[in-house]
Amino acid sequence: MGTPVNITEGSYVWVEDPDAVWIDGQVTKIEGKEVAVRTSDEREVTTKLSKVYPYDVDAPEGGIDDMTKLSYLHEPGVLHNLAIRYMQNKIYTYTGSILIAINPFQRPPDLYENHIMEQYKGKLLGELPPHVFAVADIAYRAMINEGKSNSILVSGESGAGKTETTKMLMQYLAHLGGRSHEGAERRTVEQQVLESNPVLEAFGNAKTVRNDNSSRFGKFVEIQFDNRGKISGAAIRTYLLEKSRVCQISDPERNYHCFYYLCAAPQEEAKKYKMGHASSFHYLKQSSCYELDGISDAQQYLVTRQAMDIVGISQHEQDAVFRIVAAILHLGNVTFAKGEEIDSSVLENDKSKFHLQTSAELLMCSPDALEDALVKRVMVTPEEVIKRSLDPDGAVVSRDGLSKTIYSRLFDWLVDKINITIGQDPNSKCLIGVLDIYGFESFKNNSFEQLCINLTNEKLQQHFNQHIFKMQQDEYTKEEIDWSYIEFVDNQDVLDLIEKKPGGIIALLDETCMFPKSTAQTFSDKLYQTFKSHKRFIKPKLARTEFTIAHYAGEVQYQSDQFMEKNKDYVVPEHQDLLTASQCPFVSALFPPITEEATKSSNKCSKFSSIASRFRLQLHQLMETLNSTEPHYIRCVKPNNQFKPGLFENGNALHQLRCGGVLEAIRISCSGYPTHKTFPEFLHRFGNLAPEVVKENEDERVACIKILEKMGISQVQIGKTKVFLRAGEMAELDNRRLTKLGHSAKIIQRDGRRYIARKDYAAKRKAAVSLQSMCRGILARRSFNFMVEDSASLKIQKSLRGLLGRKSFTKYKCAVITMQTGMRKLGARVMYRYRKQSKGATVIQAYWRRHSACSYYKRLMEVTIVIQCGLRGMVARRELYELNKVGRLTYYYDPM
Repeated sequence: MGTPVNITEGSYVWVEDPDAVWIDGQVTKIEGKEVAVRTSDEREVTTKLSKVYPYDVDAPEGGIDDMTKLSYLHEPGVLHNLAIRYMQNKIYTYTGSILIAINPFQRPPDLYENHIMEQYKGKLLGELPPHVFAVADIAYRAMINEGKSNSILVSGESGAGKTETTKMLMQYLAHLGGRSHEGAERRTVEQQVLESNPVLEAFGNAKTVRNDNSSRFGKFVEIQFDNRGKISGAAIRTYLLEKSRVCQISDPERNYHCFYYLCAAPQEEAKKYKMGHASSFHYLKQSSCYELDGISDAQQYLVTRQAMDIVGISQHEQDAVFRIVAAILHLGNVTFAKGEEIDSSVLENDKSKFHLQTSAELLMCSPDALEDALVKRVMVTPEEVIKRSLDPDGAVVSRDGLSKTIYSRLFDWLVDKINITIGQDPNSKCLIGVLDIYGFESFKNNSFEQLCINLTNEKLQQHFNQHIFKMQQDEYTKEEIDWSYIEFVDNQDVLDLIEKKPGGIIALLDETCMFPKSTAQTFSDKLYQTFKSHKRFIKPKLARTEFTIAHYAGEVQYQSDQFMEKNKDYVVPEHQDLLTASQCPFVSALFPPITEEATKSSNKCSKFSSIASRFRLQLHQLMETLNSTEPHYIRCVKPNNQFKPGLFENGNALHQLRCGGVLEAIRISCSGYPTHKTFPEFLHRFGNLAPEVVKENEDERVACIKILEKMGISQVQIGKTKVFLRAGEMAELDNRRLTKLGHSAKIIQRDGRRYIARKDYAAKRKAAVSLQSMCRGILARRSFNFMVEDSASLKIQKSLRGLLGRKSFTKYKCAVITMQTGMRKLGARVMYRYRKQSKGATVIQAYWRRHSACSYYKRLMEVTIVIQCGLRGMVARRELYELNKVGRLTYYYDPM
């Protein structure tokens, strides 16, 4: 996908972005190997020219159904196409024959109804919009027409919708195949398989970091058909149950659902099995998560019981199943302390004795025998039988090993019981297998389970790559083009690194497990020494028990601390004898007696069996089954980790596309001719590069060849109906097309603007003349009307003024006469009053003057007398003073 293309200034491209992963923009400047891009969010980005990819501006707004038809088949183009389709509720997209299904986290309306099934019946792939029904129909038609078994591989990470996709596949196959048996009372195979899901999910699913209901086992559903194409039977095959989860879980994950269901069972059930809250059991309290949001464990317990009834598990068998589940939980609470003897162990306290007693009662075996099986081992030699004790750590390993063995046997029994209920057809010649298996896993801490899961995905990826390469070969052969030089990139070196015998990681792990004193560091040292020069094996710096493998989907760092404990799978003879002797027929049936040959050897190596080796054998059988069928692929993608509809996270989706091998398939396509167009499509897109060629040649193939020759494109193959272009050639043609379109656009714009300007000028001139004439006529009419109105108004004014003048004069005359009369009357009255007032005033004045004169005379007389008296008093006092001064008179005061 890194093939250089012709990028010029002004080209639209994809450039890497830390948030959106890829963002579109336009090239503004190119300097050597550096390119400046203005992104769609108005940012300036400078990056290497080799790290930008062309953006198809002609792509439909609604996206493309089949991504092999993308003009530019690269990572950002694929991601963008999926994103825009998902936002339009188009959750299915093809990549050739591969179906990519993006989880909508809601049920789309009218997408899985019966009328939709009828639409897809008998249709070719691509004839209708992408759908899971189309893949199922193609598989069914191929089985009917060719008489060969088909398989549908559904993969993806936890929460991507694999289980729902599998349900839709079986629903459609049941719609097509029906039931070959007569009688409506029998359930269809699809119904029985779906009804078994609650049972398998209860005992095989658990909460992980990424999903609340993650399948911790692989499932291959074989739907068998008779020679009439009717469903005649089915079988469920399971792979690699994660047994270590029974004893070890990480926070915030959960153990298998059935344990929590039983803890939340009704009171009478809990009392019967002596159950308590989940936090009271060691196998469950290793994590702080005991409940799931929105899910009632008590309700799920009843649902599981009902599902077990439906699949034919009797009440007696159900009771035995949950007795075993309870016994495992109680067994996990048994702890050990050092005994009196060296390297011996005993039960730590009364609580441990209680749980041991309870486990023995539930398993219907002797408590003493159970204790001996946990803390002692029997070694048979030719001379004697030797009993040795286990230290507390060894006893814990023995306890956990017994728990895992019991749970594994119980799960296998459930699967066998479901298969018996569904019914298999031994005479069936064809089948359609639906593989629902875990996707590639890479967590912060990766252990033995992730190695096995990723080995599975490496195997499936190799199968996938070979199938894609074969599809390309078939396409090229059909079109009769030369493809002999196209290289196929294989991941066989990774598979050899993990599973090669001898010398692979699994072989070294088995070898290390055979030695009792071996540790995780011993195993890691062997890996470091053996694979120090392997290009796929990486030793992290300062690592002691860690190693990294470069998988097809990326590097994964594994922690090998628990590899040895999780890999050990042999059944301890003491455990076997204990459970075989159980008084419970159900328990003893899970552990049938082993043959004498298996018990003769006292060499521990001969009794060793590993999970990895058994899983490798199962995987080999699965691959043989898949290789014997015609495969079809569905890649499920989880668009976001918040489980919200309508939210598409580019980084999350891109990681899954890489892990699912979709981008690897694109790389394989890019190694050949990733872009192929039919002759009409090619001429429609690039005919403007040489229009004279298109006119001269009616043969579309010849026209395509001449256009390519004229453009100097050599990395091309001409098939019978299509043009095949190497990576980068499409961008070169598009660049020339855009250049010519740009030049043609300029000419068209120039002539168009001139024509529009002239036409506009003529129209405006004509309109101006018409407007002027109209305006002048209007103004003349207005002027004439004004003159007529002016003359008439003058006459009216003259007559009106005369009338008004006469009326006003007569009115004023009458008013003046009336006023004169009134004024004269008023004057006479005023004169009369004045004369009367004057006469009265004269009389008043005469009297007033007389009164004033008399009053004045009297006042003068009074004042004169007062003054005279004052003066006379003054003179008298002065004379008296003089007399007193000379003493001639005595003082005499006269108040008068």
